[in-house]
Amino acid sequence: MPLIPEEPQIHESAQGPRATPASGRTAPTPRPVPGPRPAAPSRPGRPGPLRPAPPVQRTPRDVAAKPAPAGPDAGAAAPATPQIQLIPASVEGALDAAEEAVDLLLDSGRAPGDVLVITTGEQHPWATHELSFGEASYWAQHDARDDVFYTDATVAARAASRPVVVVAVNGGSEAAAASALALAHSRADALLIVCGDPQRINAVLGVGV
Repeated sequence: MPLIPEEPQIHESAQGPRATPASGRTAPTPRPVPGPRPAAPSRPGRPGPLRPAPPVQRTPRDVAAKPAPAGPDAGAAAPATPQIQLIPASVEGALDAAEEAVDLLLDSGRAPGDVLVITTGEQHPWATHELSFGEASYWAQHDARDDVFYTDATVAARAASRPVVVVAVNGGSEAAAASALALAHSRADALLIVCGDPQRINAVLGVGV
């Protein structure tokens, strides 16, 4: 029980001499004696003494119900399927449509090294020019990933994956177009853009991808 503070005692000399009440004057009512104070409530948020928890005894059922530790492949996300975008264009205009698509990608913030362009027919002029210096120099630029890389469907299998792959269906046989689209689909991490005749592309996509 908390201590009860005593009533302050004032010395008589400090109070001065006590006057004797005159006859007929009502004596002052004595002060009530304070009773015991209630115990102060405990403050919230202050825990009491901690007790050690009793040991948990596992039963065979508890052990059996415990999940097995996850392996190295547990929770691994499946590879994402790239989004496919079709840009209608004639065989003659497919390469120009691919160039416009690349320009839009770069203007939207894509890094040049994120883009791979594959042609199914005639090579892109950049690829033709760079191959004139030799294949070693040509593929070294691919490995550096410093710029947009243009390649032909016949050698595109050597190209590595990139976030965006643009295919210009600017010629070649149906089998060559189907092979190029299937390869482009496997190389595109996020987006596959196909420029060409919609009917031909839809037919090829149904077979090759």
